[in-house]
Amino acid sequence: MSDTDIYRIAFASIRGMHAGLASQLLEVVGSERAFFEMSESELRQATGGGRSKVYTSFYRSQQLERARHEAEFVESKGIHLLFHTDPSYPRRLLQADDAPCLLYAFGQCDLESAHVVSVVGTRHATAYGKSWTDTFVGDLVARLPDVVIVSGLAYGIDIAAHRACLRHGATTVAVMARGLDKIYPATHRKDAADIIRHGGMALTEYQTTDQIHRSNFLARNRIIAGLSDCTVVVESATTGGALVTASLAQSYNRDVMAVPGRVGDEFSKGCNMLIRTNRAMALTCADELIEAMRWDADAKPAGRQLELFPELTADQQKVTDLLRGRGDMHINDIAEATGVPIYRIMSTLVELDCKGIVLTMPGCRYSLK
Repeated sequence: MSDTDIYRIAFASIRGMHAGLASQLLEVVGSERAFFEMSESELRQATGGGRSKVYTSFYRSQQLERARHEAEFVESKGIHLLFHTDPSYPRRLLQADDAPCLLYAFGQCDLESAHVVSVVGTRHATAYGKSWTDTFVGDLVARLPDVVIVSGLAYGIDIAAHRACLRHGATTVAVMARGLDKIYPATHRKDAADIIRHGGMALTEYQTTDQIHRSNFLARNRIIAGLSDCTVVVESATTGGALVTASLAQSYNRDVMAVPGRVGDEFSKGCNMLIRTNRAMALTCADELIEAMRWDADAKPAGRQLELFPELTADQQKVTDLLRGRGDMHINDIAEATGVPIYRIMSTLVELDCKGIVLTMPGCRYSLK
């Protein structure tokens, strides 16, 4: 580990530091090393600093000592440092003024892929949300083999997205809210290892000595939003981290998409609100995302091509036969008539929509195309 890296680790750990502020400071002081080697009076004079403790020699020496210990851990574990002035720093994230000035990356992943999508949602994911996420990721990677899926390794939709990537062979990035010495939550330790093993990456702005705090998770969301071309919200209540991520993505001029849900369902209210207030496009399948982003897909997803007699599951066949005889129907009536649980009916209708068999209409009504 070079001295430059140690100074960069220390510089990035200064309270309130981000890429925008770092660039301004470095223009004045010249380098990270100079920031720590200048006397307190020289530094205050050069920066016009007030009484902030970050200019004191004691504070700066503390940060340097922490950085030396962190450097030992980074080097021993093969962790990569992505500094905001390096070519290796993800260009999409650098477009955000509040981006971290240093990232710790474990694993190999192309963060500059032509197609990067964030998938986020509630920690209290329903069976429908998990099923939709799995289908969506499978179809997306079938059309865009180079797609990278970014999420936060949290309970619910986040881990469902990561696991779907592992099942379908998609590359995924887990953005963490603490240092890389421990996986949080611990129950996702194996998932994190599998992500790295299959060509993905664990990414964080935090050192191993940083305490985990609620604010870390909100700060982590800006990285998830900033790394991606678009953010997909699968399920969310009217408050929560997924909506924060969506808001951040909007502030970075990124596309936001939300999966519509049944009116009245607690963890569909947030998505429906985003759509109703024109803060997100309604999204029902991977093809719609590809079309909205104007991406060139390499292949049609297996089982999604328009065919005269497409292969259907038992639930899909029940719904198709029912709509053929009844015309358009409300989703609740479809569930009652088929005897299929509502969560399976919702998933089935999304799948039939993506197959080009069913037409989704306002008011949760569906008909054959």
